[in-house]
Amino acid sequence: MTQFRLRQYLYDNATWLSAGVLLTFLSSFGQTFFISIFAGEIRAEFGLSHGAWGGLYSLGTTVSAIVMIWAGGLTDVFRVRVLGPVVLAGLSLAAISMALNSWLMLLPVVIFLLRLFGQGMSIHIATVAMARWFTVTRGKALSIATIGIALGEALLPLGFVAAMAFVDWHWLWIVSAGITALGIPVLIRLLRQERTPQSLSDAYSSTGMQGHHWTRKETLFHPLFWLMTPAILGPSAFITAFFFHQVHLAEVKGWQHIELVALFPVFTGVSLLAMFTSGWALDKWGTARMMPFYQLPMAVGFAVIGVTNSISGALIGMSFLALTVGANNTLPSAFWAEFYGTRHIGSIKAMATAVMVLGSAIGPGLTGVLIDLGIPLSTQFLWIAVFFVLVCLTAWAGISRAARSL
Repeated sequence: MTQFRLRQYLYDNATWLSAGVLLTFLSSFGQTFFISIFAGEIRAEFGLSHGAWGGLYSLGTTVSAIVMIWAGGLTDVFRVRVLGPVVLAGLSLAAISMALNSWLMLLPVVIFLLRLFGQGMSIHIATVAMARWFTVTRGKALSIATIGIALGEALLPLGFVAAMAFVDWHWLWIVSAGITALGIPVLIRLLRQERTPQSLSDAYSSTGMQGHHWTRKETLFHPLFWLMTPAILGPSAFITAFFFHQVHLAEVKGWQHIELVALFPVFTGVSLLAMFTSGWALDKWGTARMMPFYQLPMAVGFAVIGVTNSISGALIGMSFLALTVGANNTLPSAFWAEFYGTRHIGSIKAMATAVMVLGSAIGPGLTGVLIDLGIPLSTQFLWIAVFFVLVCLTAWAGISRAARSL
């Protein structure tokens, strides 16, 4: 796509792409990379060990994954301009709850609300909308819309960690709620005239394998879905664990927390590059050629971080992690549309999102328990690297067979 055509593309689709960016950016307040910067304060407030905090976080996140199976299907019923403001209102209230809550028993409930409305529904609505509204340029649309995640990773941790030196952490959650609430009228204005979903039009519908629009039930009983489950669960589980234990990781490696957080903009820059490159490659070659291999850099990244004790080594490792994270923002969403069609993409992707959210519950809980058992993160990261190599082999086995029926 030439520079002129790209400029014209952005101009013609600015309102819908901006709505996607807004939703993915505001999802940051329910993402682990944001919540985890308050891990030390939350553990101190409620007297929690690493394992206990990870367990409560996993509990709230697991319940949100279960609810996502139902809630994600609402994108097949309601338009973004109706569902989006409701989700952002829920996220804003969840942030206020985190600021005001002083009861340990309610902490998993607050986590549940942040994860459901943030990581779950905000991103789900945005990516389903891009997969529906765009067919030929689906990869580019997904890449652009998910810029919001990258912006959140680059700006929010560094800004809020710096602000904690001057402002009580409870007030920072109030600020988060206010920013989210301000996004509601902006989203409504952007989608005054919402684009007609192409997946709901027979003239523009995109079928999947065997020229068929797969339903959620059919997808659930198809072997490819289960062979791809580790590839969906893995990045969410262990990138979440990495960010969740960032304070502990800095302590055991002998780094200042702010030194580690200062690497996040570099992580974001590399992930943005990978995101746009994968979006371009997706439109050119499709997901079948790319899905089996894009998680190999994550295996390298965890191995590097596992063995290094220098902050420069962490930079190298995080750069490799970012290559997979950037591609992961575009490829899976397009994969479901390409292999299973777009007519029921909301309910199908809801299952995949539930798996992803479940992964983000498993990662912190599992690694937190292992830390309490005396197994250091460095050792765990080497095991995780091996896991991602196996994930790539599983994805290759499933896709190489299923691609024949596209």
